[in-house]
Amino acid sequence: MDTAIKDSPQYSFKKGPIIAALMIGAFVAILNQTLMNVALPSIMDNLQIMPTVAQWLTTGFMLVNGVLIPVTAFLIARFTTRQLFISAMSIFTIGTLVCALSPNFAVLLSGRLIQAAGAGILMPLMTVVFLNIFPIENRGKAMGMMGIAMIFAPAIGPTLSGYIVEHYDWRVLFYMILPFSMIATLIGVFFLKNVTDVSRPRLDVLAVILSTIGFGGLLYGFSDAGNDGFGSPVVIITLAVGTLALILFVRRELKVDKPMLEFRIFKYNMFTLTTLINVIVTMAMFAGMILLPIYLQQIRGFTPVESGLLMLPGAILMGIMSPITGAIFDRIGARWLAVTGLAITVITTWQFSHLSETMEYSYIMIIYTARMFGMSMLMMPIQTAGLNQLPRRLNAHGTAMSNTLRMVSGSIGTAILVTVMSTQASRHGEQLMASGMYDPNRQADLLKVGHEATIHGINYAFVIATWIAAVSFVLAFFIKRTQPQEEAGSVDNQEAAATKD
Repeated sequence: MDTAIKDSPQYSFKKGPIIAALMIGAFVAILNQTLMNVALPSIMDNLQIMPTVAQWLTTGFMLVNGVLIPVTAFLIARFTTRQLFISAMSIFTIGTLVCALSPNFAVLLSGRLIQAAGAGILMPLMTVVFLNIFPIENRGKAMGMMGIAMIFAPAIGPTLSGYIVEHYDWRVLFYMILPFSMIATLIGVFFLKNVTDVSRPRLDVLAVILSTIGFGGLLYGFSDAGNDGFGSPVVIITLAVGTLALILFVRRELKVDKPMLEFRIFKYNMFTLTTLINVIVTMAMFAGMILLPIYLQQIRGFTPVESGLLMLPGAILMGIMSPITGAIFDRIGARWLAVTGLAITVITTWQFSHLSETMEYSYIMIIYTARMFGMSMLMMPIQTAGLNQLPRRLNAHGTAMSNTLRMVSGSIGTAILVTVMSTQASRHGEQLMASGMYDPNRQADLLKVGHEATIHGINYAFVIATWIAAVSFVLAFFIKRTQPQEEAGSVDNQEAAATKD
């Protein structure tokens, strides 16, 4: 499947190896994160560390990942696709090896931060490359293929991680990822070609500093709010500093001629709308990712493997649907896919607001699978619909902006839903004890109150998530099909035509 893309200079190459390298890289990067979530208790026991310390293995990864994504637009303009991919995969591979060999927490955390530096570049780079090598009429299928890697990894991650930590040392997780990471790097070395315009822009150091403090402060603040609440002094200070730095960053980027991250992309109305919808959907999506495992493991007593198996059919269905959804998107656009998907998401999220101590395992699996079916129609089609409006020169900026805001919104959604759950659980527990129906001196009564209060808190948080999803449902009716904002006969349009198979 040979294709020529006009660049400077012109290259002739096959898409297959490029897609393979990018998808393997994305798969291992996402799998790496989902494996870690389930493995944390085993790591805590093995390294004798407290939960607040162990949490930095995920929080630190998220922070480095989050502050790097806004810089990727500059990196994509400064370096060739090949240079950037090989560098990112090499960094990720080194980090993975450090984690596998780590004798203590400090070395393990260092490895995780190195991994994050590579992973933060990989995901935006993959999106930009796919947008550049596929013409607009085939982008749905292309983004659907990309979705397979992004969905299949979380699908098998929890179950696989649960099995390994139950039977083997947690370091096996990293040894398992290592060969895939090395294969992706080697494919990149031998086959990857440049498919982006290299303009050699100068690095705006002040913009990088403000971006790092701004996005890093928000990500850390909302992440910590999920644990300590919004009243924590650390949360208040980090959110305030992050917000101030972000305001200064935006002001600077709007004034300079060649910004590191282009905020003027929000003048494209469909990109703005779809980004807003994706931000809201991401917040609602985290309800299932965060609240359901708490219910399954802490209330119902299911093991991590059983919890992962319950979510597995839904995640597999989502992976199967991803390319199908992409093909449908190419034919009819994103609006009715999004409306249908969000209708299913709203209904199933509402169903999860009626959890109980006796709800059957199979019924929960059916609801979760249906919810994932709805979600399969959302993320990629909506994001692609917005990116399709942008000129080719703004693809990197649009991708970086979209990924950054989704990461921040995920932290916000987690913080809000966990806070709502904790607050409502505490309030309901106090009401139950005040009713006089339970003896505070009986352990069985205290346990029953704790379970009922937690379920009430989780159900209330799912109600909030339902209303969040409902807002996206209304906005989805305004999505329209767009074309890149280029003049007819422009170089970018000629390039798009040249990529057609």
